[in-house]
Amino acid sequence: MPWHGENVALFRSAIYAADIDSQADVERLGKVRLSHYGSGDSERDALRQKAGTGREEYLVLGAGLISSMARANEYGLAHIEDEKLREVLGWYDFRVYVSNPEMIRAWAAQLANQVYWLKQLGEDDLTKTFESAFRETYPDGEDAQLSTQQFNNKLYGMTHIILAASEYYRVPVSESDYAWIYTYYRDNIDTILARSKPDVVAEIGISFLLAGLDDDPVVERAQAYVREAISEQAGIVPSVSGSVDLAKGEHRNVLAIMLLDWQGANAVPMAGQKNGIVSSVPWGLVTKAKP
Repeated sequence: MPWHGENVALFRSAIYAADIDSQADVERLGKVRLSHYGSGDSERDALRQKAGTGREEYLVLGAGLISSMARANEYGLAHIEDEKLREVLGWYDFRVYVSNPEMIRAWAAQLANQVYWLKQLGEDDLTKTFESAFRETYPDGEDAQLSTQQFNNKLYGMTHIILAASEYYRVPVSESDYAWIYTYYRDNIDTILARSKPDVVAEIGISFLLAGLDDDPVVERAQAYVREAISEQAGIVPSVSGSVDLAKGEHRNVLAIMLLDWQGANAVPMAGQKNGIVSSVPWGLVTKAKP
């Protein structure tokens, strides 16, 4: 199996295993990552600059270490220094980040991913802690007071709870486990279509498909919205600015294809399986021992 972009995420664990020996190392690396958010010219960058200041270690733990360990885990792999990397995670209480409104307003979707990845890695289960804090941060009755950016941050957080729970399209989810999310989508679909954008709408439609709700009116409306967004000339969904650069719009258009031609949840190939698909393992990773 060719790894291509996967190698970038997977290789981060090797970098962290080599570079981190103390909390000071984590904070140093986090400050470098925080500096890449720019001058705060956009609303999102400003929120992330503010939330990340004083919490620089989160930028290493969340998008870096947890993400790379989780991606390896999805393929039945672990870093050769997995024990050390888990020790690094143990230096911090991730509850501090997932229960903080300022963090949620800056990184709702990312935190949703990370609490499910931690659970899937066998670490602390903070999914309900995050869900409770998320709902307190974004009360449904206050949507009208949210900026467009914050409204979409809320939607991204909700869609990523479902997507992460499905292990990113690997397993179906149960509507009853996330009834508050599906109820919100149904009650607010008009506002969502008016205030959001094709990738978010596609993720919402896919959330219903993952729960086996193929015939739900929200799916039909999401599909119609995404079809309407496709450029007849380019044959793809352009960005909100009108760009049809496929390299930059790959994720948006993959979501559109999934929504419009749903093939069901499917497990990814695992290392060690006799299928010849995962034929080589990236450097520094090993096949996990079967439980």
